[in-house]
Amino acid sequence: MHDTRRTRLVLSVLLIAALALITIDYRSGSSGPLRPLGNVGNMMFGPLERLAGDVTRPVSQLAGGSSSGAKISALQRQNAQLRAELSQVRLNSVQDAQLKKLLQLTARGRYRVVAANVIAAATGYADTVTIDVGSRDGVKPNETVLNGNGLVGRTVSVGSTTSTVLLATDASSTVGSRLAGTGQIGSVGGMGKGLSGPNMLHLQLFSNSAVLHVGEQLVTFGSVGGSPYVPGVPIGTIVRLETSSNALTRSALVRPFVDFSSLGVVGVVTVQPRVNPRDSVLPPRPQATPTPTVTKTVYPSAGNSPSPGTSPTAGGSPSPGTGH
Repeated sequence: MHDTRRTRLVLSVLLIAALALITIDYRSGSSGPLRPLGNVGNMMFGPLERLAGDVTRPVSQLAGGSSSGAKISALQRQNAQLRAELSQVRLNSVQDAQLKKLLQLTARGRYRVVAANVIAAATGYADTVTIDVGSRDGVKPNETVLNGNGLVGRTVSVGSTTSTVLLATDASSTVGSRLAGTGQIGSVGGMGKGLSGPNMLHLQLFSNSAVLHVGEQLVTFGSVGGSPYVPGVPIGTIVRLETSSNALTRSALVRPFVDFSSLGVVGVVTVQPRVNPRDSVLPPRPQATPTPTVTKTVYPSAGNSPSPGTSPTAGGSPSPGTGH
């Protein structure tokens, strides 16, 4: 083991010598008879001082240096910028997927659209959103707005760079509709819940003899001149039938294809198709899973056959009221 007392003694002597040499160096200046001793001190303790300085210099610079503070602020700004760019890349990937889906739908229906982003939503009672295209992009009032899933609504006011869209879920919204397959005509109205609650629409057929079924799909019937609604845009699926003895027409609740709580990329139809797409834009209907039928045959076991006049039951036991 090392002699700790001797070690402490050596360190004390070296410390006293260092202080003495520093004092001699200070008093002798750059010349004098004691200068060689100062040089010896520098040779002995200079490396230690430089090592201590290299270790402590970064800490002192970070703590008090103004230039280092500026560097830290620049790094923080760069970090924040990188985080923002990463969020933007993720957002763009979502928007890219929505845009591709929109283009697929418009290609099937042969709609000419102006793509836009939803940038704001109304906070009042009206179900409206603001999009980032306007008159300078060729958008006009009373034009159909859709996304990759189906009908979103219609433009109601148009500025130079933005437009307001009345959603199909708004209580004042009424859209002419047609049942896929049967061609029955009716109107679909909003229930005023849109962005703040469950998205449901109300269907009312014009004929009281029409037959409705859960699972039937609806498309827009189309307006004269394609304004405000072009034909063939998917609306939704019937999820519940409504019956009333006093009703003169058939009605039902419809779940829209569009999720109005997560609107992103939409398209404003500026030119309607030359030919009505009818049902060609609708998504395929989900196939109902058939319920398997299980047939069970019971055979009487040996030695437990029923007596004449009795009928076997499950497990081979005779029916109640009969004896062996």
